[in-house]
Amino acid sequence: MRSIGEMARDSGLSVSALRFYDRGGVLVPAWVDPVSGYRWYGTEQLEEARVLARLRRAGMPLADIRLVLAGWSGADTDLVRKLLQTHVRRLEAALSDARDEFSTLRALLERREKPMSMPSTTAVRLSLAAPELADALDAVRFAAGADPELPMLGGLLFDIEGGTLNVVATDRYRMAVARAATSGHAETRARVIVPSPLADAMRALLDGEESVQLAVQGGRVTLEAGDRQTAGQCLDHDFPDYRRLVQVPAGRRALVDVAAFQEAVETGPVRTSEGSGPGETAADLSLLIAAADGTLTIGEDGHDEQSQVAVNREFLLHALAAGARDRLILEIGAPAAPIAIRRPDDETTFSLLMPVRLEN
Repeated sequence: MRSIGEMARDSGLSVSALRFYDRGGVLVPAWVDPVSGYRWYGTEQLEEARVLARLRRAGMPLADIRLVLAGWSGADTDLVRKLLQTHVRRLEAALSDARDEFSTLRALLERREKPMSMPSTTAVRLSLAAPELADALDAVRFAAGADPELPMLGGLLFDIEGGTLNVVATDRYRMAVARAATSGHAETRARVIVPSPLADAMRALLDGEESVQLAVQGGRVTLEAGDRQTAGQCLDHDFPDYRRLVQVPAGRRALVDVAAFQEAVETGPVRTSEGSGPGETAADLSLLIAAADGTLTIGEDGHDEQSQVAVNREFLLHALAAGARDRLILEIGAPAAPIAIRRPDDETTFSLLMPVRLEN
């Protein structure tokens, strides 16, 4: 007999997935300990589990997976072959449709201007309080991307407008926005993407209380702090229009004690997301349950779907730390809506986390 942990290790399915497939009657353990509830699998079930893992990665619907496994265990090769061929045809048709849609979208893109193209600017020189700029960088740095396929997300957007500096970072799965007041060119509008290493070098200079000077000229940005300076070229890309991305519907708001909530997240139950697409890796998920009375807990399945949302636990902990407050507001909307993490005293600085769809 194999334990559920051994079965997970050898089959490619997570422990949580095996539990789900047991509850759904897809892959039922050979024996369940009546006292502990621990699941044990027969040696012959390993092959079925491996088949199940491959079908899941191929995106086959659960109803068809049931039939494939039934045919597999009964040596009904004709049924299995027909189901596999049907799914392949389904995937090919979906891929063809997707290519047509993306072809149309590319044509539409070529006919319209990019909403956040980086404007060429004359020289801009601004003064900022060092602590305020440091706080803005700390609040967003965790959300910067590192995917070489998306180089425009590999830095922090400095969006200067109307006497304020908005600092933005996103890696598609999370976004953070912070604001710092400036003095200098109040009417100037400039947008540049500061590479993450350069942003880190800027942060290292912000260890005092004095004002610092930020200069942008063409594609180069410079930060001066007293007699120290760091400078570099900005990324020559276009950044997504973050103003559209932060327009999320309001949800239930919960004021949390950050230290206590961090401990609850770190020690609470987790589920495992195996990654549903190319390049996506497994991640531990925390299930946030928002009650009508404003309380927020970390729990397990079994609640109303509209009051619970799953989120990458590591991303959540990063966002809580970046909030830099003893108390933060978490805003939980629909299961597919981003989770907003806001400061009670400053709602211009916040982060958004994309939820993770629960498959089981």
